[in-house]
Amino acid sequence: MAAKDNGKGGLDLIAPAGNAFAIVINTEFDVTARAIYVGVGGNINILTVGDQTVLFKGATAGSIIPVACKKVLTTSTTATDLVGLY
Repeated sequence: MAAKDNGKGGLDLIAPAGNAFAIVINTEFDVTARAIYVGVGGNINILTVGDQTVLFKGATAGSIIPVACKKVLTTSTTATDLVGLY
């Protein structure tokens, strides 16, 4: 089940992610990710669905960052093997 607009300007994020995709750094996603799985730890600089830039410092390998986003930016991103969950 993909994240969908809840009619209030946000996403319906109650159900778990039903799909995933490999994140290509600095490329806008075809779908909105509801979370990011971190394969190899480091920093992750994202663009949220609200067009804010947020830097997550020291994300650990194997963690899931629950944030609705549309892009992982090149600048300051050192984590690799990222997977978008939706």
